[in-house]
Amino acid sequence: MNAVPQERRVVTALPGPTSQELQARRTAAVARGVGSVMPVFAARAGGGIVEDVDGNRLIDFGSGIAVTSVGASAEAVVRRAAAQLADFTHTCFMVTPYEGYVEVCERLAELTPGDHAKKSALFNSGAEAVENAVKIARSYTGRQAVVVFDHGYHGRTNLTMALTAKNMPYKNGFGPFAPEIYRVPVAYGYRWPTGPENCGPEASAQAIDQISKQIGAENVAAIVIEPLLGEGGFIEPAKGFLPALAAFARDNGIVFVADEIQSGFCRTGRWFACEDEGVVPDLITTAKGIAGGLPLAAVTGRAEIMDAAHPGGLGGTYGGNPVACAAALGAIETMKELDLPAKARRIETVMKGRLSALREKYDLIGDVRGRGAMIAIELVKDRRTKEPAPEATAALAAACHAAGLLVLTCGTYGNVLRFLPPLVIGEDLLEEGLDILENALADL
Repeated sequence: MNAVPQERRVVTALPGPTSQELQARRTAAVARGVGSVMPVFAARAGGGIVEDVDGNRLIDFGSGIAVTSVGASAEAVVRRAAAQLADFTHTCFMVTPYEGYVEVCERLAELTPGDHAKKSALFNSGAEAVENAVKIARSYTGRQAVVVFDHGYHGRTNLTMALTAKNMPYKNGFGPFAPEIYRVPVAYGYRWPTGPENCGPEASAQAIDQISKQIGAENVAAIVIEPLLGEGGFIEPAKGFLPALAAFARDNGIVFVADEIQSGFCRTGRWFACEDEGVVPDLITTAKGIAGGLPLAAVTGRAEIMDAAHPGGLGGTYGGNPVACAAALGAIETMKELDLPAKARRIETVMKGRLSALREKYDLIGDVRGRGAMIAIELVKDRRTKEPAPEATAALAAACHAAGLLVLTCGTYGNVLRFLPPLVIGEDLLEEGLDILENALADL
């Protein structure tokens, strides 16, 4: 077992000398388009700590973008994946299948919302899952149009770039994009013109009106939405918005797709974020937190919808790799054993308490939002105008990094600091990380 000491330690400037040497090699060998939040090279990670090649230990508020929710070296994940590695690394499920793939699909049927008959198909990445959900919805409905939302993020493949709202860095210069994609407003309470209290009903009415008038409900194959928007700024759609859209989809034969790639697997204090308002999606896409850091993704949904694609129409050489499936079963075992939804809710209590107090103290913080261990602060130059403060956000993130706290930014305006700690993080590290943030805010 990779037992990384659970304490922050900064022994060099960040990045340290070994990381700098590796960065020089990286610059020579790795394409410029692949970015990094922090040019600090990892050597070990586990619990709430990432240890670098220079011996620095950073508090992890990023989880590899919501991937290592069970920690980066969870015992059950390592044990099961190692056992599978020894048996075989690959046969291709489409050539000779294996039990692990079937068992992951069985677990997904149990864990995802709704008590209807469900089936799944496994893939490698979140973008692949979303792309296949659209394929399945089009096959099932015989329709082409796909509805997505302002501030939404769904991936970097050609189709999912079209579904994604933000131009830089995801889309700029990479077109033309897939056709028959339509974008409508989302219920962004903090920035809704008539205030958050009116946002849910007004935004849903506006979105439904646009779909009906500009596309025609009878032409829509799928409505695809993140129940808690990720890259777009950790936007929690105002209450009532998701249920209204799900009902509209149901009434019009539209497949309602919940993109739970960032918000799924206990991250928001429930197994899936759409459970917060009792929304039962027709299809749900998962990835990130599913397999403790190994590449795996899934589309899970109503059996009759999932079976719409013809045999051979879904798949991929590596989809549902046996080692990744073993890791997923280990991750799910860990989530159940440690009751990680409850851990996520405790993280929310601690973080929101501290962050709300900081908002009282600093006008720079316009909003504190999110659920579970998917929490964010939106930074503004002026609380009255809500003008975004991307420069201050970048400076705050850099100050945290320098002090040994790994944080990520996001948001359409680049002004949101997001917190995605591993759900197994110790409360002492959580508090210490928030201390670092508080000190950085004071200095700013």
